[in-house]
Amino acid sequence: MATLTPTPRTTVRQRADRGSYDRAVIDAILDEGLVCHVGFSVEGQPYVLPMNYARVGDRLFLHGSRASRLLTSLAKGVPVCLTVTLLDGVVLARSALRHSLNYRSVVVLGTATEVTDRAEKRAAMEAILEHAVPGRGREVRPPSDAELDATLVAALPLLEASAKRRSGPPVDLETDRAASCWAGEIPLQLVAGPPRPDAGVDGAAAPPLLRRRRGLG
Repeated sequence: MATLTPTPRTTVRQRADRGSYDRAVIDAILDEGLVCHVGFSVEGQPYVLPMNYARVGDRLFLHGSRASRLLTSLAKGVPVCLTVTLLDGVVLARSALRHSLNYRSVVVLGTATEVTDRAEKRAAMEAILEHAVPGRGREVRPPSDAELDATLVAALPLLEASAKRRSGPPVDLETDRAASCWAGEIPLQLVAGPPRPDAGVDGAAAPPLLRRRRGLG
């Protein structure tokens, strides 16, 4: 599906010109992000929790302990709101009100289902690992049957979603442009620090795969 049909819940209303329903735009943001925030409600109490995730085609996969309130709630079919935000910069304007952020974000709404097929479950867990560190699955021991049984995997369909983006300089009033303060953009990016090897690991050189992910490291 090249473009998602906006729904009343996903239609971008504030600065609609920044919204997008293009799957290529949505997928690119989801694929670059490392952390999503999942919003759900249990007995009237809302929660928003961070998680790692992976997109595989038209579904987002989440996983965690079977004791997790989030995962067990999702498996029961509670409505969910999943968001991913990439922060690209701080925008400094000449007036306090017009300061902003440059960002790319996605909101996904829907209902998740538990992945029960064992082969599909293994593939989903591998996808989550590969999303975080491409190639890592080839280097480590895969989940045992006991670990697989102790893990709950949920799939959220990418059917109702929208993206929103801001880029560029501040939007100042013409009457403020004579102000003497500095104004402009301060770019931000996620940068990995030097690897810290665990005990018993030769730390002379980190595996190349740790440096391949989106240029980090």
